[in-house]
Amino acid sequence: MPKTKQQMTCANSDQLQVPLHQPRSLSDAELLTQLLHTSIPANQSALHAESLLESFGGLRGLLIASRLPANEREGLSDRVAMQLQLAHELVSRQLKQSLQRGVSLTSPAMTMEYLQTVLRDRRREIFTCLFLDTRHRVLAAEDLFQGSIDGACVYPRVVAERALRLSAAAVIVAHNHPSGISEPSLADQAITRRLKDALLLLEIRLLDHFVVGDGPPVSMASRGML
Repeated sequence: MPKTKQQMTCANSDQLQVPLHQPRSLSDAELLTQLLHTSIPANQSALHAESLLESFGGLRGLLIASRLPANEREGLSDRVAMQLQLAHELVSRQLKQSLQRGVSLTSPAMTMEYLQTVLRDRRREIFTCLFLDTRHRVLAAEDLFQGSIDGACVYPRVVAERALRLSAAAVIVAHNHPSGISEPSLADQAITRRLKDALLLLEIRLLDHFVVGDGPPVSMASRGML
């Protein structure tokens, strides 16, 4: 007897078995399995998920691989790679929008979570700025400079001009080290001093400069480098 539309819907729902009310309870393999359901038959997705995690060294390795050319990520199809990139972009935009809705950055943890999500696994060095009002609420979060694998040219004048246009009272800046090493370099310290001096002339405070690598982002303010 043919299945009714309601029975078919229930059958598809049973196949997914996603605990929508508690997604945090899923293991990495279970989470990836659910994501793969849309592109791989349900009876194959669990095995494929485990195989991908093993081949690429976990979820982070998979995300990094998803951005590589097809010939450099054997075993990871274009469709799955795109799904992973879309999932990451969704999280990044949600965090960015949360910051831009007048959130006051009184929590260093919130700032570091956003910066780590958007910068940690970028293949080139990116210099980003958070422009804040007098109550440290986010006016804008913008990537201002992009460089190579080992450096980016930063122009304090550009940062200052953008801060003025936004009527910012304070700025937090950050950049990533594609090498994974979060330790601020001498060049990082030098540009931080130049940025601080340029902004002070306009009565704008530089609150912090974060360096993002494999571990937790390093706050140069907490290191006494501002």
